[in-house]
Amino acid sequence: MDIKSAEFSLSAPMVSMCPNDTKPEYAFIGRSNVGKSSLINMLTNRRKLAKTSATPGKTLLINHFIINKEWYLVDLPGYGYAKRSKKEVAKLDQMIRGYILQREQMVNVFVLVDSRHEPQAIDLEFIDWLGQSGVPFAIVFTKTDKLSGGKASQNIANYKKKLQETWEELPPMFLTSSESRQGRDELLDYIDSINQQLKG
Repeated sequence: MDIKSAEFSLSAPMVSMCPNDTKPEYAFIGRSNVGKSSLINMLTNRRKLAKTSATPGKTLLINHFIINKEWYLVDLPGYGYAKRSKKEVAKLDQMIRGYILQREQMVNVFVLVDSRHEPQAIDLEFIDWLGQSGVPFAIVFTKTDKLSGGKASQNIANYKKKLQETWEELPPMFLTSSESRQGRDELLDYIDSINQQLKG
């Protein structure tokens, strides 16, 4: 897929305020500091489309970006380590789950996982919740350039092994790096293939 245009559309504090549109939406979510903004900017070839921040957890709204005037890339708030009160965490959690479960236009969730770490309980719990909720998703391993090839492969193998304890069939997985642009074509082709299926 060739990205000809990528523009910010709107930020919504709740699912009912998302765009009044029928175009397919692809949601990106991950733990705070997983490299989501950098990945979105790499995918869209726009250096400052999604705002990267030195402070994890800056995304607090459902951010829509219209791509090629055909589909939406949706930047969801991260989960995990950001310093927030229990009330704020509960509100964000309600917003995220509300969007994922209620938004009919949402056709796939990309769960971003930092390839530098061993399997994290918070990621595995979110992945299991998506599976139990019947939500189509794929796993995107980020920051693969930060490790030697062997270590990244080992961590990803550990994730697969952990998931196979509860999953009969593993979801699609992508290895990406915002620095080297690894995985860009594969991810965009995957989105394109879903778009083509939807057109039927």
